[in-house]
Amino acid sequence: MKNMMKGFIQVAVLMIFSLLMNQLAQWLQWKIPGNIVGILVIFILLETRVIRLEWIEIGANWLLAELLLFFVPAAVGIMKYIPMLQSDGLRILIVVLISTFVVMLSTGFMASRISKQKERHAS
Repeated sequence: MKNMMKGFIQVAVLMIFSLLMNQLAQWLQWKIPGNIVGILVIFILLETRVIRLEWIEIGANWLLAELLLFFVPAAVGIMKYIPMLQSDGLRILIVVLISTFVVMLSTGFMASRISKQKERHAS
């Protein structure tokens, strides 16, 4: 029960932080979405140890575990664009497949580099 409350509070803090970053990006008229700015700021704060991973870990893990649910509104929203999918569906599919492949390759490459770097530091 304690972990559940802790996770709930962490998710609430992450949501408030996300809203603040959205407001900041809008106020500064940045072309980068506030969510991306928030991710970068959290990353920098974690790397510089201004905030500790334990402070957000339970909430972040829960959000990652439920990530698929966040795509449901987008998937339902696609139904509005059936005529566009009928005319440009093949091109959209090709772009999605290529971008997915690029993301998988770059993620694998980065994971491999990080793993090798950790092995070097461990020995």
